[in-house]
Amino acid sequence: MSSQKFRILSIDGGGIRGAFSAHILTCISERLKINLHEAFDMFAGTSTGSIIAAAIACNKSPTEISNLYQIHGKDIFSSKKKSIWPEKFKLGMHSKYNKDNLEKLLTDQFGDTQLKDVDKPLLIPATDIGNGCVHVFKSPYSEAFTRDGDFLVSGAVLASCSAPVYFDPEKVENYHLADGGIWANNPSLAAAIDATKRLNIEWNDIQILSIGTGLSRVAYGTQKKRNWGLLNGWNSSEFVDFNLSLQAQSTHNYLSLILGKNQIMRLNFESDKPLPMDDFRIVDDLVSRADRLFTHESEKLIEFFA
Repeated sequence: MSSQKFRILSIDGGGIRGAFSAHILTCISERLKINLHEAFDMFAGTSTGSIIAAAIACNKSPTEISNLYQIHGKDIFSSKKKSIWPEKFKLGMHSKYNKDNLEKLLTDQFGDTQLKDVDKPLLIPATDIGNGCVHVFKSPYSEAFTRDGDFLVSGAVLASCSAPVYFDPEKVENYHLADGGIWANNPSLAAAIDATKRLNIEWNDIQILSIGTGLSRVAYGTQKKRNWGLLNGWNSSEFVDFNLSLQAQSTHNYLSLILGKNQIMRLNFESDKPLPMDDFRIVDDLVSRADRLFTHESEKLIEFFA
């Protein structure tokens, strides 16, 4: 075991709830005077988390990213697709939102930056729905990585953000890609494994800051009778949110069994109310929650970065 820690920043998916993660990082940067790009050795983000992780990996200000959610969140989740279908049938026939606004925001944010331009390891999980397998965009931190270098960071992020029901899948060259949250909504385990296998980092040297996007304890309940169809029971968008949440929880639980207690710090919150991925009206509440959690965990964070 070496004395040098290998720090990984991992950020969950969760749509508009990324406002929570972005503000947590803003607090760390501004109040603890931590240069996040320098403080971490690897970055991993899924879906909305990929926006934040990629931005930090590209040495952008977390304040700038936090403002993106607070100022432009409404633009992303208000551009609904035009439809001839009645409201209750729409999600059974097409995605909920047009992603033109999201694509423009990402292009404005990352410009023509390619993955080969990112100077630190960056992982962005997506899902290859055309071939039925996982797809992980990676900056070329290993000589074995020859596929992704010329891909635009904005395109990789857009693919990872293409959540089922919410946005159409994204075509990236010969790949038909959807949200990485389908299999890795919490990308911390994927990042840790890549660090050990591709960069030869010892498990004991890994230190992870894993940031969630909230955990709703509402779920489906035990009393309400349903017909359990996709639209009238499982509720398509609610079902997607539910699965992403379970994936994030299970990943953290298993990774906690692998790593020592002081090797992983999870920042997240629980809510007794639903936490929709597309409700931009909750941004102020998310920022407030992030502020309170930072205050509560600030001493542990200081220890983490010591």
